[in-house]
Amino acid sequence: MPWHPIEASFRDPSGFVYHRDGTLYRQVNRVFAQQFDACVASGLYDELTAGALLVPHRRAGIELAADPNAHAVLEPELVSFISYPYEWSFGQLKDAALLTLDIQTRALTRGFTLRDASAYNVQFHRGRPLFIDTLSFEPHQEGTPWAAYKQFCEHFLLPLALMSGRDVRCGSLLRVHLDGIPLDLGSALLPRRTWLRPGSLLHLHLHAKAQSRYAEAKVSTATKGRTIARRAVLALVESLRRAVDGCRWQPSGTEWAEYTSDNNYTAPAAASKRRTVLELLRGLEAGSVWDVGANTGEYSRAARESASVVVAFDLDPAAVERNYRRVRQDEEPGILPLLMDLTNPSPAQGWGHRERLSLEQRGPADAVLALALVHHLAIGHNLPLPKVAEFFARIARNLVIEFVPKSDSQVRRLLRNRPDIFPDYTREGFERAFGERFTVEAVRAVAAPQCGARCAVPARPPV
Repeated sequence: MPWHPIEASFRDPSGFVYHRDGTLYRQVNRVFAQQFDACVASGLYDELTAGALLVPHRRAGIELAADPNAHAVLEPELVSFISYPYEWSFGQLKDAALLTLDIQTRALTRGFTLRDASAYNVQFHRGRPLFIDTLSFEPHQEGTPWAAYKQFCEHFLLPLALMSGRDVRCGSLLRVHLDGIPLDLGSALLPRRTWLRPGSLLHLHLHAKAQSRYAEAKVSTATKGRTIARRAVLALVESLRRAVDGCRWQPSGTEWAEYTSDNNYTAPAAASKRRTVLELLRGLEAGSVWDVGANTGEYSRAARESASVVVAFDLDPAAVERNYRRVRQDEEPGILPLLMDLTNPSPAQGWGHRERLSLEQRGPADAVLALALVHHLAIGHNLPLPKVAEFFARIARNLVIEFVPKSDSQVRRLLRNRPDIFPDYTREGFERAFGERFTVEAVRAVAAPQCGARCAVPARPPV
């Protein structure tokens, strides 16, 4: 049977991930056999999987290997949706950082260490961060520093410090710097007051200066021949944990943070809309739903009643953060809040444009939910309705979309300080544009005070 590699895992000589006959496997190469077997024998793997910190796997037959270099073949538990650090909220990045440090502490206690501390080793699964790189562990060599220290700072601590101390939108720098935000850049961007905080001073500012000074030096030269005891590495990890804990951000003050409480809907009208949405989704029998423009996820939770996996996208950092905090607090395993600007969605990135998948490449979803959104795209961003329909047809097997007319107060707000250059933004123009890409199966009225006649439309692309 042919196999197909996962393009994001080609850099590691110890093994790689691939598909064969619709099943995901991880091959452990012979070059890493001793380290892998030692990790399993130590009990570290069992400890981490039992604590839901590391993705569990089962041993598969060696005959399923991709090539003759295999020492073992693993079949890991599937993660329902692959996301990336530049799509996470502040709280998600912080939880992923704390998970990485917790795993490093546990590994050191058993005589192992993380070879790398990439944020891409973490995914969000069942409402919580999960470490997915089974081959990141190797025996710790007494006297050596943590090789992944700089990577942890650039992937986690520095972005968190910028998001909490400068502007939460600094997290988007991770989309430009896939290998982590450079220490020198981050140090220059951080506020002056961070020089007075021990964690920021040591791990970011002085670290950046040391990197500049010793960029071309060997580790032995940079450390002046001194060895580093394991207890010192544990102390470093604990210091990093305190620095991460010290990064805090309150989700408020953004454009759409208060939309849930500042909209046209009374409680009865919102409840009626929720029932309508749930009825339409149940008719589609969708297993996965993407709620685009989800805000804090009120309708994502309605979708979760009929779908096993709901990805709740929004462009507002505070709204996504509030959604994630609710997921954690209420233990909602089927909802994944993510940052996403639909007018500039995550592209294919990395080597050959294949290491990090675009939003479209991670679809299509069984159903896309687009409520109170189309007017923002068409009027707020000058996107013609046929273009909007074309995009949704690429990412959705089915679509539930709400049309918001110009008589609606939210649309009038968009047009308040600009000329109305949108003659085709009408109910008829909407139906014409989406009728070219979808077959409309039903239309439901959505009533709300201070609104025109909204409608929710479930549709399927024509066969």
